[in-house]
Amino acid sequence: MALPASQITHINLAGGFRGGERQTQLLLAELAARGWRQCLVARRGEPLASACGDLTGVEVREVYGNPLSAARALGDSALVHVHQGRSLQAAYLNRLVRGIPYLITRRVQKGPRRSLLNRAMYRGASAVVTVSDAIAASLRAFDPDLVPVRIHSAVSELTFDADEAVTIRERVGGDFIVGHVGALDDSHKGQRQIITLARRLCERRPTIRFVLVGSGRDEARLRSAAQGLNNVTFVGQVSNVGDYLAAFDAFIFPSRHEGLGSIVLDAMAFGLPVIAANVGGIPEMVEDQVNGMLCEADDIDAFAAATMALFDRPGLMEWMVEKNRETAQNYSAAAMAESYLKVYAQLSEN
Repeated sequence: MALPASQITHINLAGGFRGGERQTQLLLAELAARGWRQCLVARRGEPLASACGDLTGVEVREVYGNPLSAARALGDSALVHVHQGRSLQAAYLNRLVRGIPYLITRRVQKGPRRSLLNRAMYRGASAVVTVSDAIAASLRAFDPDLVPVRIHSAVSELTFDADEAVTIRERVGGDFIVGHVGALDDSHKGQRQIITLARRLCERRPTIRFVLVGSGRDEARLRSAAQGLNNVTFVGQVSNVGDYLAAFDAFIFPSRHEGLGSIVLDAMAFGLPVIAANVGGIPEMVEDQVNGMLCEADDIDAFAAATMALFDRPGLMEWMVEKNRETAQNYSAAAMAESYLKVYAQLSEN
């Protein structure tokens, strides 16, 4: 590897700890295991900074969220890797002042807002990586001159406690649990469809239970919409996501738009058949009738038919369980890191 001192600075100024932050952590950890010296510029007091604090060879620099303070923290490095939208301004400013190149990983399907600054920042990148073909298409619509490289996200390799998974199943009740993990934001993740689906099936398949793991701005509204339903459980934000995935029989992901949805990869690693909306990068992971069921967003009839098909056909379930465990092996953190190392090497040669 030709980068000086094998040093790279990652920047992610997101608040909270969602899929993009987990993927940032996974990449840093994998590179650290290979002996790389790295820096991470992260927002002060947010989970990403503490999650990476114990990684060998990683210096964490905590900053306030404004681009100017973040640009100052980038310092000298061979390369800056931008992992989140707001961080791009800091990397661009840093290149103007210090001449340090940067690459971008974009995880959001909706294209950047059309502006001269955004166009300059994307054209100023030495490379642009997307986590799905759907995101690449939106970037080409934003600027046809961009040539993104696709590198899929990785499974999180979540651990679980088998006894706790049994306890969760007992607490939820029923004999078939359809689970969802995600920020409770209906305009994005589409959880109101889950509530509507639960209401539709409460009499037709009364032993099916729906579990929503996560918190967010729509939590109160979704809980209100689910009043009177004994087949819906809200769990809130948890640290033991693996225990819940181990307790589920199937995973539902009715997003209205989605760059990729890395939690789907985690569900697949647990062998869960996936019932998902046919949007964004989801069809790049889920093949209809092979390792899951794809439905059009807001087509509750289709979601109901898919859920009942899995419940009523154990043979189909068993096939999808094995298929997903097999498919998830292609999405390891090691494979993701190898792909990024190839990009880093190409940039160092230019």
